Amino acid sequence: MDNSKHSDIEIEILLLGKWRFDKPGEKSTIQFKDDMTYEQTTIQTFIFSKPKELLIGNKFMGVWYVNQKILYLNVKRIPKSVFNLEISLVFKAPIADMVASLGSMFMPEKYEVMRINNSKFLLMDKDESIIGTKIK
Repeated sequence: MDNSKHSDIEIEILLLGKWRFDKPGEKSTIQFKDDMTYEQTTIQTFIFSKPKELLIGNKFMGVWYVNQKILYLNVKRIPKSVFNLEISLVFKAPIADMVASLGSMFMPEKYEVMRINNSKFLLMDKDESIIGTKIK
C-alpha cells in the first residue's frame, strides 16, 4: 500500500529533527540527524517490560535511511546497556553494542511511511500503525 506522495529524499528531509511517537507499551523520542544518524530514547510503560529496559537501557543510536518509502533503522550503539561492561578502567567490552550492530545488519527495524508532513507522520509496523508528532 503506497499512500505517501513523497519521494525517498523528500521523506528523509521531512524526517529531520526530533519526533515523539507511542507504541503499545512504550513511548519514544527519536532525533533524526542530517548525517543519517539517529538517537532514540524509549521508556517502557508496561510493567512487565521494565526488566528489558533495565538490561539493555533506554537509549539507542544508529544509522537511518529511507528506501522505496520504507524507513530503516540500524542500531549501532546501546550506551546504557549493562552488557557494555567496564572493568576497573582498564578494559571496556561493548558486548551489547557489538550484538546490536551485528543483529541490525541482518534485521534492521523497518517501517513503511504511509503519510508525512512537517508536523505528523504515520508509519506502518507489520500490522500496527504508529503516529509520530514533531517536537519543536
